[in-house]
Amino acid sequence: MDALLELDGIVAGYDAPIIGPVSLRVQPGEVVGIQGPNGIGKSTLLRAVTRAARVFAGEIRRRPGLRVAHQRQRPVRLSPMPMLGRELLRLTGAEGGSLPPLLTPLLDRRLDRLSGGQMQFLQIWACLGGAAELVLLDEPTNNLDPRGTAALVEVLRTLDRRRGVLLVSHEADFVQRVCTRVVEVAA
Repeated sequence: MDALLELDGIVAGYDAPIIGPVSLRVQPGEVVGIQGPNGIGKSTLLRAVTRAARVFAGEIRRRPGLRVAHQRQRPVRLSPMPMLGRELLRLTGAEGGSLPPLLTPLLDRRLDRLSGGQMQFLQIWACLGGAAELVLLDEPTNNLDPRGTAALVEVLRTLDRRRGVLLVSHEADFVQRVCTRVVEVAA
C-alpha cells in the first residue's frame, strides 16, 4: 500500500450515520483538505480515522504500522495545568528538530497561562513535530491570529515529504495556500 490512508465509501457517525459516503487517499507529502458545510460531519470523518467514531459502511485502510496524530477542533484544556510548553512537546516527541520561531517564547510558559491561539499552535506542533506519519488537523486556524496562521502555512509548506496531513478548515484562503488537493463533502 503506497498511500498512508485510504477511505473507500466511508459512512461514519455515532448512534446514526452523519457523513458519507466519502472516498479519498492521502499519500506521503500531501496535505489533503476536506471542505463542506457546517455540521456535515467533517470532524466526525477525522474521528472515524482514529476509531473514535463509528464506521457504518465502507473501509478504512491505513498503512501497516502507521502512526497518527490528531489535533482536535476543541482541544481539552485542563485548568490549572502547571505543565510547561517544552514538557508537552517532550511528551509528544516533538521537542527536536526545527521548532517554528513563534513557539520559542512559549517553551518555558505554563500551558494554563497561554492564550487560545498560543495553545492551539503549540498543540498543532505537538502533532506535526512528532513521529506521526499522518497528522489530522481539525480547524487548525481556530484561535490563531494572522501571525500564527502565517507560521502554520509555512510549517505545512515545508512538511516532511514522508508525512501526510488530512485537514478540515472553513478558511478557503488557508486551504488554498496549504493543500495539495481538496475533497468536497456534501449533504
